[in-house]
Amino acid sequence: MGCWKQEKSNTWTFPTLILCLYGFFYMMKPSEPFLTPYLTGPDKNLTIDEVTNHIFPVWTYSYLALLFPVFLITDYVRYKPVLLLQGVSFIVTWLLLLFAHGVAAMQAVEFFYGMATATEVAYYAYIYSVVSTDHYQRVTSYCRSITLVAATVAAVLGQLLVSLADVSYFHLNAITLASVSLAFLCSFFLPMPQKSMFFHRKDVSETLPAPDKGVPTVGSDGPSSCQEDEGSVSADRGPTPEQQPDNAEPHNHVLRVLVQLSKDLRDCYSSRKLLYWSLWWALATAGFNQVLNYIQVLWDFRAPSHSSAVYNGAVEAIATFLSSVTSFVVQYMKINWDLFGELALGIFSAIDAGSLLLMHFTTNIWACYASYLIFKACYMLLITIA
Repeated sequence: MGCWKQEKSNTWTFPTLILCLYGFFYMMKPSEPFLTPYLTGPDKNLTIDEVTNHIFPVWTYSYLALLFPVFLITDYVRYKPVLLLQGVSFIVTWLLLLFAHGVAAMQAVEFFYGMATATEVAYYAYIYSVVSTDHYQRVTSYCRSITLVAATVAAVLGQLLVSLADVSYFHLNAITLASVSLAFLCSFFLPMPQKSMFFHRKDVSETLPAPDKGVPTVGSDGPSSCQEDEGSVSADRGPTPEQQPDNAEPHNHVLRVLVQLSKDLRDCYSSRKLLYWSLWWALATAGFNQVLNYIQVLWDFRAPSHSSAVYNGAVEAIATFLSSVTSFVVQYMKINWDLFGELALGIFSAIDAGSLLLMHFTTNIWACYASYLIFKACYMLLITIA
């Protein structure tokens, strides 16, 4: 009876709902498409040179430095604390963005934003630790879709407020601060996971063979209390032959996990095809992030925000929508990706390169906008194919 009550309370819908709310509010940032006009405008009064060469690069290096340690810490502390850290980082970012001044303060903004984006891995990994494998596909669809919806809504809202209601960039940032604060509050209601991918694995039931195939056993998706009862019975029987080799392993669990990680990496990248694929993925993602980081500077150079209408929000909304459509359409394309996948990667990578060249050489802001739309849509298509 107790197991049934616990299983009912541990249903997948509640953590998925809370995580989707969290994802919606942390992606609901209507001020993001207007960051460069805000920094170079009367609110912060920074020069385009300071923004390009002294402020924006901080995000790049902060993100790079924090990504791998955050990945390990996320698994070690079981996701939720890192989601809380992400919420705090977003709040600090927008508090500084609203009330701090000067190059050093804006560099601190970029550092905390780098921390917030580096901890994004916790959002996409958390849900797999609290739901069963039967629901993986559904919850993945929900969690990814809600972020795309929120990004689109935020961009449209920001553009409408700027163009029609003449709302200042400062107030757009205030709306963003309220949204990320709501995301931070939502993260408190997330259940604390009992397992993780590396440091808190619960795969004993998977590694040990069942004593009798005719007797049903409680799997890893069952209530934890039932698993503990089953585990205590097996512990009384003494170690099985499958468990005895573990006694020779180092007693330091963290060291054992790190050693296993290094072995997994060595095994994975012994495949030349996988190594090339990973190298392409890393370069494509790095290039995409750099374009996102500096694209507003290019737009401001082509059409200065202090003397031209700014349509950054509309462009971002259309780009996000096109990215969603292209990613969705791929699953319905009847193509042998094993045979034509590399050809598709080459073709669309060339299209992306052409879009970047056009953005660089054109002096027309609308051609620049169109090239960015093609670039982002093709990148999302490439990532889906890869």
